[in-house]
Amino acid sequence: MAATSTINCLLIVLLIQICTGEVIQRPQLKEDAEDEDDEISNEHSALPKNLETFQIHQNQITNDNVKRYKCHLCDPPNCSNPTVCFDAIQCWKSRVRETSGLETVTRGCTKETDQLPFLCRTPSFSGQQKRQASGQFQVDCCTGDFCNKGDFPELPILYTKNMTMHSDSVDYALKMTAAILGPVVVIGTLGAIVLYLMRRIHQRRLCHESRLDPDTYYASDDLLRATAAGDSTLREYLENSLTSGSGSGLPLLIQRTMAKQISLAECIGKGRYGEVWRGIWFGENVAVKIFFSRDEASWNRETEIYSTILLRHENILGYIGSDMTSRNSCTQLWLITHYHPLGSLYDHLNRTTLTHQQLLRLCLSIANGLVHLHTEIFGTEGKPAIAHRDIKSKNILVKNNGTCCIADFGLAVTHQQATDQLDIGSNPKVGTKRYMAPEVLDETIRMDYFDSFRRADIYALGLVLWELCRRTVSNGIAEDYKPPFYDVVPNDPSFEDMRKVVCVDQQRPSLLNRWASDPILSVMAKLMRECWHHNPNVRLPALRIKKTILKLCSGDNLINLDDSMEVCV
Repeated sequence: MAATSTINCLLIVLLIQICTGEVIQRPQLKEDAEDEDDEISNEHSALPKNLETFQIHQNQITNDNVKRYKCHLCDPPNCSNPTVCFDAIQCWKSRVRETSGLETVTRGCTKETDQLPFLCRTPSFSGQQKRQASGQFQVDCCTGDFCNKGDFPELPILYTKNMTMHSDSVDYALKMTAAILGPVVVIGTLGAIVLYLMRRIHQRRLCHESRLDPDTYYASDDLLRATAAGDSTLREYLENSLTSGSGSGLPLLIQRTMAKQISLAECIGKGRYGEVWRGIWFGENVAVKIFFSRDEASWNRETEIYSTILLRHENILGYIGSDMTSRNSCTQLWLITHYHPLGSLYDHLNRTTLTHQQLLRLCLSIANGLVHLHTEIFGTEGKPAIAHRDIKSKNILVKNNGTCCIADFGLAVTHQQATDQLDIGSNPKVGTKRYMAPEVLDETIRMDYFDSFRRADIYALGLVLWELCRRTVSNGIAEDYKPPFYDVVPNDPSFEDMRKVVCVDQQRPSLLNRWASDPILSVMAKLMRECWHHNPNVRLPALRIKKTILKLCSGDNLINLDDSMEVCV
């Protein structure tokens, strides 16, 4: 009965508001303002129309003498003490869920038409569709005697807000760290892979280009390789100085500061002009030839020859620079070149024997370098023809790739055909007596004729070829190393000793009989005879010697010429 009295009071308040024109608002269920604004506005716009329709219907019910029913009546929360309600317009049953989750059920009846909008016109409300709603209810209205019996209406599943609370601060910190560092690590790894692949592609492209270019310097372990483009390092300077056709060596300003930047590591040789040291320049090995002050003319001449335009060649010792310094109150003249750890051909032949393949590789590289020296290159900035004048095994260096390069240009002479100018230099010294040609020993050489000097180089080349063939294994036998004329002159022969042997007696190094049965050494023996012929006019030019050795190489397929040296003739 208490519930019925409450409902009657609510109906009276509703009728007063309708009469005064106030907007009827449904009681709130403790909803947040931000969640309910849109729904309230929709309800306000639709409520007056519903009330108007309901009043019309209510008047019809009143006028038609509404039929009355009997209904079950019980009180919440568990519908205990059931009774019967008489003279009811409608019966109803409901289920209400509180904020705490407690559910209550009740049955009742409506005896007055004014009560219908509060019950049957708003039969349900679900807080599941809104966040933080305070409760839910469901009312089922019906007409008929005891129609509100049976099961109570069901409510939707209770809305709960699931929020994972990171109570474990360590796990939370680890997850945040992984979320931040994970993408960074992935991006960094991908970037490193891309850079590595780009570097590999760049290196392969450079290697491919170097193989296609016959003038490219051999990038083997004994040489200083160029670094990637853009890195201004010593290796790049050396590579540029080697392959550039515009000159030889480093810029003059750099050359004049090199002595202060080079630390001498060990003495690797001594000669009549001075000493040769292995030096360290910015972490790279270089050869430093130190001239005595009395041999300044040789230093000047060699620097001048090395600085010749277009002199750079794979079979000519690579020149880096020249400098003058003072050590221990003594003036030293430095000539800095590439360093070759195998040393001279003389040292190499004393250490090891040669196969046919090694023999031809060495001989071809020497002939290749001599052809470049003897040949004049015409042009605006051409190269003069150069005669060495001191060809011998000690002035030929062996590189790690099995080829040679010619060094020591202190006695070289140059000639330009356009002006017919022969530049002998101011150095009064002469070459090594053991390798002197007959016309030099008997002083019949024409000093004003450049071809005389070229033919003298060919004579000395024939003696070097003899030294190489003697150390070549043939039929399982190789002779010990001996210098030319070892059996007819002393270790340090005089000018007269050599003149008597070479000019008067016209002796030449002996050729071994077993060479005649060797297809390679027999051709080399014939080549030697034509090189050291007593008549200078009969001697072969360097280009002819090179072509002969090339034919010998290609005929036996002993050397991959593409990998060894330039073979254009």
